[in-house]
Amino acid sequence: MKNKILTCLSTLAVCCVFSCSGQSHEKKEAAVTQPESNEMGPTPALATLPEPYATKSVRNFSKVIGWDSGHTPKAPEGFTVSRFGSDFKSPRWIYVLPNGDVLVAETKMEPKGLKKAGEALVGANKSSGNSDNMNRITILRDKNHDGKPELQDVFLSGLNMPFGMLVVGDHFYVACTDALWRFPYKEGDLKITAAGEKILDLPGDRRHWTKNIITNKQKNKIYIAIGSGSNVGEDGIDKEARRARIIEVDLDGRNEKVYAYGLRNPVGMDWQPGTGVLWTAVNERDELGDDLVPDYITSVKEGGFYGWPYSYFGNHLDPRISEKDRRPDLVDKAIVPDVEVGPHTASLGFMFYTKDRFPAKYHNGAFIGQHGSWNRSVPTGYKVMFVPFTNGKAGRPEDFLTGFMENPEKNEVHGRPVGVVQMHDGSLLVADDAGNSVWRVSYGK
Repeated sequence: MKNKILTCLSTLAVCCVFSCSGQSHEKKEAAVTQPESNEMGPTPALATLPEPYATKSVRNFSKVIGWDSGHTPKAPEGFTVSRFGSDFKSPRWIYVLPNGDVLVAETKMEPKGLKKAGEALVGANKSSGNSDNMNRITILRDKNHDGKPELQDVFLSGLNMPFGMLVVGDHFYVACTDALWRFPYKEGDLKITAAGEKILDLPGDRRHWTKNIITNKQKNKIYIAIGSGSNVGEDGIDKEARRARIIEVDLDGRNEKVYAYGLRNPVGMDWQPGTGVLWTAVNERDELGDDLVPDYITSVKEGGFYGWPYSYFGNHLDPRISEKDRRPDLVDKAIVPDVEVGPHTASLGFMFYTKDRFPAKYHNGAFIGQHGSWNRSVPTGYKVMFVPFTNGKAGRPEDFLTGFMENPEKNEVHGRPVGVVQMHDGSLLVADDAGNSVWRVSYGK
């Protein structure tokens, strides 16, 4: 088992590994960094991953205190952070329609099957009176493009934990926790009243309820990110059918195929500018200690296997998998992800910045919404991270939007970022579900 990993992201080595389809792919050595604290960037990369159980696994849920009037997250110098819309109820994901209108999925998390990881947020929403009118999609329209929407109304309601949204042609798609739905749509619609059509059942019970969707450049396929139903298959691998993977389907939900698998909880997805390669943010496994296993962003190889649940970061075996259940045939071909972004950060949101409104260093780079840890002795995440890309290659991750963590010692947070998306004007929107806010980050005047 290889434990050696490189000490710099820019010097990733490659060696050969075979994908599940039998085609040859390159397997990169992992470059592992460890965030020193919530408000600082990663420290120099470690030479090796820590051993499992090097530190005790803990539960350390955050206490959401909300945002005072006038208080916002912090962005780098030259950027302005403001609220976009108001009176949200657990906004988790954002989609910008072709005409520039903004959709926000407001989702009530059900305690059943979500275990302890969701309890802190569920409690915060319940105590603040925000348990009503969730499981809906809200539309916002900024007619004069001043960053302050004049219209905010319900676009679609009566949904079962909606998340990913997509417009292709004259249809609006929404991925709920247990199904992919399709509705008739025409540009400029402010509300959907027609009955929808369920075109694909999805596994919606137990852990990792989100379902994100995107289409390809040709707009003839839909890609669906589906997380695992457990931490590390502890309920039995037979319970993980069609989970921990990205699937590809036709626009009518037919011809499902596995695009990549062994991804514990892939959420955000986007196509890399220039290369056209699919990338995703993956929330890795828990309960191996403070610093295992790092979350990551990675290019996605078609037919590729990424380790879950048998191994992590390539062929590092998970000690909780019994000898009789091990799959050395899969572990040998497990692909090492491209960029580590910290253990237990709950990295969910992901997008490439393809506009030119931000300074040049941000062009074609990746933004990652880190929801924040619930099982680390020193909290981590609770921010939006940025990874620069030069000539298509990832650089060193750095903090971009911070200030969500108010008091690390007491684990008090104002909010928890999730979805990130760019608007047509080049600004960035960030969904903050625990803070019941959507933040707009713009540059300059």
